[in-house]
Amino acid sequence: MKMKKYTASTMPEAMKLIRKELGDEAVILSSKVVFSKGFLGLFKKKSIEVLAGMDTIEQPNNTFEMPTMVSQEQQNVSIEIQKELADLKQLVKNIKIPEMLSSYPAEMKTLMDFLEEQELSEELITSVCDELFVHHKKNTDAFEIEDQLRLTKNSLQTQMEHLPFGGISYTKKYINVLGPTGVGKTTTIAKIAARAILEKKKKVGFITTDTYRIAAIEQLKTYAGLLQSPLEIVYNEKDLQEAMVKFEHLDIVFIDTAGRNFKETKFVRDLQKLIEFEVDTETFLVLSSTSKQKDMEVIIEQFSEFPIDKFIFTKIDETNTIGSIINLMVKYNKGLAYYTDGQEVPEDIMEASLEELLKLFLKGIRYERSS
Repeated sequence: MKMKKYTASTMPEAMKLIRKELGDEAVILSSKVVFSKGFLGLFKKKSIEVLAGMDTIEQPNNTFEMPTMVSQEQQNVSIEIQKELADLKQLVKNIKIPEMLSSYPAEMKTLMDFLEEQELSEELITSVCDELFVHHKKNTDAFEIEDQLRLTKNSLQTQMEHLPFGGISYTKKYINVLGPTGVGKTTTIAKIAARAILEKKKKVGFITTDTYRIAAIEQLKTYAGLLQSPLEIVYNEKDLQEAMVKFEHLDIVFIDTAGRNFKETKFVRDLQKLIEFEVDTETFLVLSSTSKQKDMEVIIEQFSEFPIDKFIFTKIDETNTIGSIINLMVKYNKGLAYYTDGQEVPEDIMEASLEELLKLFLKGIRYERSS
């Protein structure tokens, strides 16, 4: 295994260096916070020191042929080495975050456990803990949990303050709502539309391309009827163009796309052919907060060619962990429009803000106040 030590100001920066030099298959063997000596013991600079490794198995030289017996021995040794390296890599991957962050002071354990339970990414946890560690070194006599929560909030806020937050802008006519089946996409559209009608007094219409599920069409018909808004069902590009002509007099048109299995590239391509995403549109991707992060990443990757403006996360009330929401926003550099927490229309939806998201994230921490 090829191993190398990297030093950077933060763990995310160190990870970038590692990926650039060793690739995505590299594994982290250890990490710790180090301080430079500084001038006369002052102005010490904090850094993250990371030991990373990468499998490197020499390929046989094909310029000449080895005897059969020796060649077989080489092959057996190579297989054994590969097995040992695979076992080592799996062992490293199984290291828990608290063990990797064992260099941090015990006073931070409650917070670190909470961040891990909330399934915040390892990089974000390390970034937060780096800042808390520096603060702890400067304020060893006063490092209460309230201080840690405030610093955690500030750290995450810095990571996301450049991202857009908030619902539809009301400057675009067509609102494309994308997402896989089962995430509550149609109900979410109804909630947003109801608010546009009731609060903004907008004239609203609906277009659905979801002709694969009768239940989805009937559901949207019901909502359209309750909101006294027109609905058009389209099967192809020609139908869509005709529907848009019919709705020229409306302020906002919500386009409910087919809730298919978008892990399959074919359905993504079909959607690209059907809808013009560049014409006076805003586009939102709906994901369920109860889904596994890896599954959501697959969906996001499949939609990477679409001009997604912001995420919408549903079913917040059905999960105890929302760290994956923050992880995905930071990883894919996407903002947050809404999150929903129930089935009631239009009540159970919140227009997102960074302040409220962080309050929602941190409110679940349990701790004993110091006396």
